[in-house]
Amino acid sequence: MALMATHVISGAGSGIGAAVARRLHARGDDLVLLARDAGRAKELAAALPGARTLVGDLADPDRLSWAFSHQTLPDRIDSLLHIAGVVDLGAVGDLTPKTWRHQLNVNLLAPAELTRHFLPQLRVAQGHVVFVNSGAGLRAHADWSAYAASKHGLKALADALRDEEHGNGVRVTSVYPGRTASAMQAKVHHQEGKSYDPDRWIDPESVATTVLTALDLPRDAEVTDLTVRPGR
Repeated sequence: MALMATHVISGAGSGIGAAVARRLHARGDDLVLLARDAGRAKELAAALPGARTLVGDLADPDRLSWAFSHQTLPDRIDSLLHIAGVVDLGAVGDLTPKTWRHQLNVNLLAPAELTRHFLPQLRVAQGHVVFVNSGAGLRAHADWSAYAASKHGLKALADALRDEEHGNGVRVTSVYPGRTASAMQAKVHHQEGKSYDPDRWIDPESVATTVLTALDLPRDAEVTDLTVRPGR
């Protein structure tokens, strides 16, 4: 990773994304943080002074290109970090197309569109695309069909992108965290009807360490897939 590298990050407002953004900011890298609206952009910029923001709603991937056309984009991108995600549990017999579509839009279609949009800069920089996936991207359980389908699709996106862009020097990594202490995990426990104890699950900082390890690997190697499980 180049000195003063520029990272485009989705999901920087909480959980794993916030931990990754803080770590990169602390070491002096340039950050471009994706926000769903102007208010959220202001919050993110205040939390990480010096960071730039881009406004675009991942729930509406069809409009991302239009939104970016009205903003100043970074000239150089060394990494694109897909960390944003949404989850809504439910049995296949109960889930509506609206619930399916929201998870597919945010978790799969938006990362595909962001990647398409920023690939030219990533090729020039011989940059890195990191997809923070999920254990659900490798195996689906009852009530997880829509979320797991979006994350299985994200694995397919990453695998195909890696094959397509290897010759351009673009590295692609998928990270599959197990249950991580975050607002999303609290929501999952609520939907499962279980009490939530963050101490039982992975600290977002530990997943951030995993992401930075992949980013900082020397150019002669590429981490393709990393599974991170709770250690307690």
